[in-house]
Amino acid sequence: MTYLNSNQQKQYNEEGYVAPLDILTQEEALEARNEIELIEKEMPNEIDKSGRYNVHLISPKLDAIVHNSKILDAVESIIGKNILVCSTTLFIKNPKQEGFVSYHQDAKYIGLEPHNWVTAWIAITDANNENGCMRMWPKSHIELKDHNQKFNEGNLLTRGQTVEGVPENEVKPVELKAGQMSLHHPRIVHGSGINKSNDRRIGFAVQSYIGTNVKQILGKNSVQIARGKDEYHYHEVINRANSLMSEEGKSLRIRENKYLQEIFYNGSEKQGTY
Repeated sequence: MTYLNSNQQKQYNEEGYVAPLDILTQEEALEARNEIELIEKEMPNEIDKSGRYNVHLISPKLDAIVHNSKILDAVESIIGKNILVCSTTLFIKNPKQEGFVSYHQDAKYIGLEPHNWVTAWIAITDANNENGCMRMWPKSHIELKDHNQKFNEGNLLTRGQTVEGVPENEVKPVELKAGQMSLHHPRIVHGSGINKSNDRRIGFAVQSYIGTNVKQILGKNSVQIARGKDEYHYHEVINRANSLMSEEGKSLRIRENKYLQEIFYNGSEKQGTY
């Protein structure tokens, strides 16, 4: 069992995140990287930019991570025993490229309410200060903050949504070894810098694990049942990946990514400009 211990639970509750958590072996992380890069080779440009969503639907290795019992134990400590998977995202920063993630709160634009959900960020490669690891503003998860939409070049977020005035002296780097994970609250302010190293930085985020009482208020998305049972039936339930780059998986991923794009790009009109 890998449920959060009392100190880890305290860190999450008080600071809005907990890390590092040991999940995969380095060999398992490398196998996941190899499968990601195989998909990139066989499906050129398909998982670039907005295509980075829901790759677990065509990747058995990433699907296995999503349903990893160690991750689910830790998630259960936060949101309870009934756990749904609601989309995943690959965050790939190639060496010497200008890709970054502006400071933001996931809850501001994903549309999942109530906030009984958590993001798991799994390091497929090492993530450190040099290659652009995540940076968290502890205790910023108490309330939602105003965001500006910048649509700035190099920003890995769809609309360049940005919290201004983040105090850099309070921000903490989340350095992870390949196979380790962080969990963060939907309202914590976080971001990451550019990759200054000579290798790729690959992160795989399950964004998000949600309780069955959570609704999508900005659009529509489907879910997988990861643990327990769905007592509310707010979302359509979809299948897990059955083979690498299957036609069924590719078709399903196209549909789910369309749902996400509608939420991410149109959500501001429903929530007000931020």
